[in-house]
Amino acid sequence: MAIEIQKKLKKARQRRYLARDFDSFRSELLRYARTYFPDKIQDFSEASFGGLLLDMAAMVGDTMSFYLDHQFNELDWSTAVEAGNIQRHIRNAGVKISGASPAVVDASFFIEVPSEIFSGGYRPQLAALPKILSDTIATSASGINFVLAENIDFNDVDNAGTLLATVTMASSNADGSPATYILEREALCVSGEASSESFSIPNAHVPFRELTLSNESITEILSVIDSIGENYYEVNSLTQDIVFKVIANINDDGDLVEDNLELRPAPYRFEKFYDQRTKLTTLRFGAGNAETLDNDIVPDPSELALPLYGKKVFSRFSIDPNALLQTQTLGISPIDTTITVKYRSGGGLSHNVSAGTIRTVETLFLEFPNRVAADTAGNVRGSVDVSNRFPASGGSNAPTLDELRAQIPSARNMQSRIVTKQDLLARIYTMPSNFGRVYRAGIRANPNNPLATQLFVVCRDKDRRLTTAPDALKKNMRTYLNQFRLISDAIDVLDARIVNFGIEFSVIVSPSANKNEVIQTAIAELKEVFKVENFQIDQPLIYADVVNVIINIQGVIALPDVMVTNIRGSTDGRTYSNSSLNIDASTINGMIVGPPGSLFELRYPEFDVMGSAS
Repeated sequence: MAIEIQKKLKKARQRRYLARDFDSFRSELLRYARTYFPDKIQDFSEASFGGLLLDMAAMVGDTMSFYLDHQFNELDWSTAVEAGNIQRHIRNAGVKISGASPAVVDASFFIEVPSEIFSGGYRPQLAALPKILSDTIATSASGINFVLAENIDFNDVDNAGTLLATVTMASSNADGSPATYILEREALCVSGEASSESFSIPNAHVPFRELTLSNESITEILSVIDSIGENYYEVNSLTQDIVFKVIANINDDGDLVEDNLELRPAPYRFEKFYDQRTKLTTLRFGAGNAETLDNDIVPDPSELALPLYGKKVFSRFSIDPNALLQTQTLGISPIDTTITVKYRSGGGLSHNVSAGTIRTVETLFLEFPNRVAADTAGNVRGSVDVSNRFPASGGSNAPTLDELRAQIPSARNMQSRIVTKQDLLARIYTMPSNFGRVYRAGIRANPNNPLATQLFVVCRDKDRRLTTAPDALKKNMRTYLNQFRLISDAIDVLDARIVNFGIEFSVIVSPSANKNEVIQTAIAELKEVFKVENFQIDQPLIYADVVNVIINIQGVIALPDVMVTNIRGSTDGRTYSNSSLNIDASTINGMIVGPPGSLFELRYPEFDVMGSAS
């Protein structure tokens, strides 16, 4: 029986699957035809019918092989060639696709105000000092618009009550007394055109609704508001349901910390996509229906059922913790409303204008905080001028797809959490400055808790001197860092100890040298080397650096005495920190080592460095 079944089975024909191109396909088909169909067709020349069949089949195989290889290559970011697939790889890697970048510049704004008598002298009339509001537009000679990014208040003063603006006498009366003053202040300006578009949304729920803006090269979405005043927040991903909210700081430390940072739920949110091919920007909203708002916006833990079923004894079971966090909406999709989008567009290398070319105030937004006469207000308004001492920078053309593709490997290694010391420092220094600027940060292991880290921070005041970080800054840091730290980590934010020091020295100079000139040169060099910008937290003060600076001054032939002293408290109206340091006890191998979390500061260089010559 088995022999009869074996006789009925046909002999298996040999097939090869190594052909990849047209010639190899045709060769394999020709071999196959001559092996298994020798009595059917004998002529397989190019002009014959058999040759036609071979060519057609080889062409189909070659085409399918090409597209198979092509599609396989498109699966990898390094070999993909289609623009759409490259963009998808770039987005999946977390690289943000953007268009041309705007230029930024610190522009100087000038006003001319009348003088007033004060304490037997003259000063600018304080009631006439205005506030130039953000969104004021200045134009360069080449027609590039620069938008003022922050308010300029000419009434701002430092800790001593002196105006922060640079004051120069503009004109004088017949008796020589000042008649008017020119005040100057710098502020950040960003290039680009501010525009607004409105979209009418029909009364039909569309999950993940998309709106495409008409202008090209949009650099920033300023606001997205619907007809009832609901604000839509921009997020990196629709799964991000919390955003940082800016709240004006009205406390006493508002001069150091302009705004407070709060977390705000964002059910109304959108993400932004830039298409490298069309240069257009698309906004994508969530999937939820605002008309039927339900508990899917905020998950209800009570809906999670554990498999107990009334049992008094149960075995181990698996549970997905994400079940408590999942939502079906990923944000709310707008419906039956009008969406108004305000944005800024434009950028590129052409926006990097030269110094002194921004000379025209195109659109001025100005207000007077104090009551002032109408004619005085008109004169001040008409005197507003602008200029840029330095060239604008930062403008660049849109990156190419190849440039964006090169960022994929590093983007995959990035993480939106704090793991290493470098991660923590990067997060601190990149926190927006309006929430408080940390001037120096130092990290130490907590000796009492292996899972905690001691973070020492210090700030600078308006006079650019070190000061204790205000509580508002620390609260903002807590809010900001908590979104990135690991749940098992603890960060203790502490104030860095400011150690003020002075330098006293005496030198022997060459008989041919001018003693006063040598001393002044040495003091100037010490001021430059020991600026606070050159110090980090826990960095020691090295005696050899002091000696090296002085001994290398031309004319110095000997350094018989040099001493570093600790200065604290108040001296001749100058206020120092209260941190005391025993210099002799803290000197180890020629290095003055401060206490943990300390920072050395030459607070008043013009008074704290003294020298003598003989």
